[in-house]
Amino acid sequence: MSGRQDPVVGSQPRVSGRERGSMLRHSLENRDAQTRQLQDAVTNVDKHFGELCQIFAAYVWKTARLRDKADLLVNEINVERLEAKVVEPLKAYGTIVKMKRDDLKATLTARNREAKQLTQLERTRQRNPSDRHVISQAETELQRATMDATRTTRHLEETIDNFEKQKIKDIKTIFSEFITIEMLFHGKALEVYTAAYQNIQKIDEEEDLEVFRHSLYPQDYSSRLDIVRANSKSPLQKSLSAKCVSGTGQTS
Repeated sequence: MSGRQDPVVGSQPRVSGRERGSMLRHSLENRDAQTRQLQDAVTNVDKHFGELCQIFAAYVWKTARLRDKADLLVNEINVERLEAKVVEPLKAYGTIVKMKRDDLKATLTARNREAKQLTQLERTRQRNPSDRHVISQAETELQRATMDATRTTRHLEETIDNFEKQKIKDIKTIFSEFITIEMLFHGKALEVYTAAYQNIQKIDEEEDLEVFRHSLYPQDYSSRLDIVRANSKSPLQKSLSAKCVSGTGQTS
C-alpha cells in the first residue's frame, strides 16, 4: 500500500484569509451598488412626488379662487375632494420618504462599520501575521459587523420592495381619483349649461318686447298700440270695417 490518501469526496478546498477578505470586499461593493440604486429610487420619489404635490396644490388653489359664487357649495365639495383624495396622499409621502431615508441611513452605517472592520482585519494580518489572538478578535468583530450589515440590507430590500409596490398603487389611485373628480365636476357643469341653454331658447322675443314697450309708455301704450294695429290692416280689412260702420249707421 502506498502512503497516498484518496481525497475526501465532497470536501471543500480551504480558503485563505486573504481570499476570504477579497470575496468579502467584492460582496461589499455589490451591496454598495445595490444600496445606491435603492437610494436613487427613494430620492426620485421624494423629488417627483414633491413636484406633483405642488402642481396639484396649485391647481386646487386656483380652482378654489375661480369658483362661481352662485354654485359655491358644489365647488367647495370639489375642492375638498381634490385636497382629500389627491393632495393629502401626496403630502403623506414626505413622511414615508423620511422613514425610508432612515432605513437607508441605518444600512449605510452598518455597511461602513463592516468595511471598517474588514480594513482593520487586513491591516492586522499585514502587521501581525503571526498573532492569531489579535487576528481572531478582528475576525470576530468583522463577523458581527457582517451579520448586522446583512440583516439591515435584507430589511432594506424588503421595505423598499413594499415601498415601490405601494408607490405604484398610490400613483394609480391618486390619478384615478383626480380624473374621476374632474369628470364628475365637469359632468355637473355640462348639465347646468345644458339647462341654461334650453331656458335661453324658451325666451319669447315678442313678449319681452311688448313688456318693454308697455313699461316705456305706460299711459298711452294701449291707444298707440291700437293706432299701430289700425295702420297695419290690409285694404280688404279697412273696406270691411268701413262697410260695417256704414251699415250700422243705416240701421240706426
